[in-house]
Order: sequence, then C-alpha cells, then structure tokens
Amino acid sequence: MSPSAPPSAVRLSRLPKAVLPTSSSPSTRFPNLSMSTSSFPRPPPLAATATAAGSGASPSRLAADPGHRDDVLLAARGAMVNCLGETNLHLAVPGLRLAAKGKVRDVYESGEHLVLVTTDRQSAFDRVLASIPFKGQVLNETSLWWFNRTRHITPNAVVSSPDKNVTIAKRCSVFPVEFVVRGYVTGSTDTSLWTVYSKGVRNYCGNVLPDGMVKNEKLSANILTPTTKAVDHDVPVTPEEIINSGLMSKEDFDEVRSKALSLFAYGQEVALENGLILVDTKYELEKLLMGQSLYLGFEVSFDQLVSIGRLRLNNLCPLSDKQVHTPDSSRYWIADSYEDRFNSTLEPENVDKEFLRLWFKNNCNPYEDAVLPEAPEDLVCELAWRYIFLFETITHTKLEIPETQEPIHQRISRNVAEALRNL
Repeated sequence: MSPSAPPSAVRLSRLPKAVLPTSSSPSTRFPNLSMSTSSFPRPPPLAATATAAGSGASPSRLAADPGHRDDVLLAARGAMVNCLGETNLHLAVPGLRLAAKGKVRDVYESGEHLVLVTTDRQSAFDRVLASIPFKGQVLNETSLWWFNRTRHITPNAVVSSPDKNVTIAKRCSVFPVEFVVRGYVTGSTDTSLWTVYSKGVRNYCGNVLPDGMVKNEKLSANILTPTTKAVDHDVPVTPEEIINSGLMSKEDFDEVRSKALSLFAYGQEVALENGLILVDTKYELEKLLMGQSLYLGFEVSFDQLVSIGRLRLNNLCPLSDKQVHTPDSSRYWIADSYEDRFNSTLEPENVDKEFLRLWFKNNCNPYEDAVLPEAPEDLVCELAWRYIFLFETITHTKLEIPETQEPIHQRISRNVAEALRNL
C-alpha cells in the first residue's frame, strides 16, 4: 500500500515476512536546538554479535555490553528518588500558564509558544503506572533526533530544547485524530491489533485482514488504524467516519495519511539499519494557525482540549504534545532474534514498555482495579535501561545522564525561564 493511495479498505494477503531495504539520509540539525549527547561508537553489526556467540544462538543485543548496562542500572537506582513525577512551572516561571497535564507530558503556554515538559511518568492502560528514571530525557531527546531526521518528509513545530526534558514548540492546530501505523499483528491493550484480531475482527479501521494470522506476524503491508479520543481512551475509527463526521476534510486526511505512512516507512528503514524493528507507532500531525503547511508535532488528548476550552468547531485546536518514534509511542523489537522467536511462538525481544504492560496484565486487572500493585524496582530500572539502549542504538550517541544532586524541577524552571527571555 503506497503512501499516496486513497484511504479505502485494503485487502492484506498473507505473504512471507520480508525485510526492509536499508538506506540512509544525511542528518540535519535545528539551528536553535541543543541535545545533551556526546559522541558514541556505532553499535557492532549484527554479524559481529552472532560471531561472538560461536556456533550457538546469538546473545541478546540488550546484553551485548553488560558493563554499560550495569552502569545504567546503578544510575537508575540512584535516581529513583529524583524522578520528575509532577511539574508546576507556572508557579516558578513568570508569564508561563499551565495549559494541560497529560499522562506523560505537561504543556505550558507562553505567548505564541508552547513549553512541553516530558516527565518520567509511565502510562499504559489509560493510567499512570510508575515513574521511570531518565525516561523524560530519553523521550525528549529521542524525539528531537527523529524530528531532525524527518524534515525531508514533513516540517515540524520544534523551536528549541533548552533542557533535557523540555521542548519549546510553535503553537499549531492539531487534528483531533491520532494516526496509528502498524506493521505487525501484535499488542496487549484493548485497541491493539492482536487483541481485536483474536476476537474475530477482520475489518479494522477500514483494513481488511486475512484469516489465519498469528500473534506477532508481519503484515503484508503497513496499515493505518486511526483513533479519536473519548473521555479516557482511544476509539478506533475508519477513514470514512473521520471524513463524514467532519473531523477532517478528505484532502487533509489524504495528506496526513500519506505523511504518516512515509514517516513510518522511513522509521522502519532507520531502525532496521540499527538492528531493530519498528513495529507500530502513533503520530500527531497538525497545521500552523496562520498557514496551511502540515507539521509533525505533539499531542494533547482530545478530552483535555475540551476541558480547557481549546477545541474549535472547525476541528482544529492550538495545543499539542506528542513525540515521534519514541519507545512510549512506538513498539520496537530486536531484529536478529525476531524470526527464531516467532517460529518458536515466543514473544519478540522488545525495547519498549510492552514487558511492563504484560507484567501488570499478569498481576492485576489494569483497566478495572482501583489500586494497582507497585511496579518492582528491578522492573523499573530495566525499563530505564531499555529506553536508554534504544536511544543510543538509534542515534549512535551516548545519553548524558544528568547529575542527580540538583532537583530536576529546579533545573527545568531555571532553563525554561532563561530560554523564554531569549525568544
């Protein structure tokens, strides 16, 4: 299915799993953007990893550098008392107004700019599960890297990044639709493709699926499964429903659909070059208030926009806080172990929050239980490691772990105040 194809139902035949071609594009940088990273050696090729294992199975890439992993786990344990769980920048930075608090990101307004603070809160099942050390920094810097690399596909709203956890962005008008692109039949949440498929659904968001597929199987083509926001959860919707309900015009939907599929295909290529599979992701695309150019941006949930009186009758809204190709909004697997594990009916090695979702599903009812068990410390630190592993593997830079002596909120307040004075 090409990115320019019309948003009609697509018949997906069951084809052999294929690998994506590898290609690369020269990276560019934002003129006002600063990322707190230093040079980091390129990860060893997959062949080298396999050779080191001898004639047996290749060791997991997650354990390829045990010394570095141990250092990150130790740092994560030490930083658990200094996670960024809540922000109140409007009380510390003059002229800043709190616009919305999301499950992970807090959004502030300053004139024609938005200040987007990525916290360490970990969400799934429409609720916050834990705080993960360094998570906010990883998400922010991962997303900035992808924004930088995808400007050949679509521009974005980023102005600068004055802090490890903060992005300042242009105020844009965001469509009240999330664009979920999927390459595999997988997932554990109520709206995941495997969950609905296993219940017998064969036409999902306008995509016709064949019988006989199994969990974690590759689709014959990437598909778009858009959702709208209800009060507290995502609602799958077809392209026809989006257009007929007036959420988007057909012209806007076709353009956004094309960009979303192009972004995802490019993300898959980059991931595979680095030994990873980009399985699925969510995008939010938006328009500048005074222009017509589509921008890749950040998203605030539909209900939050309604609650703060920012939803417009023309289906455009000026607040947003989503990031791109992060382990929060995307699912990643280790590429070289995928086929063997799939053929053995084992879960793929994931480099995202899926293993945390599965732990909660195995230990409680995360949708209905009023009180959830506390995530084990080992699990929290392991997730911190996986997020950092993904960042370093994709970007070829070493994450600069911040000093923990200074409270994160104090550091952010100081850096944001200085950045706003200089805008």
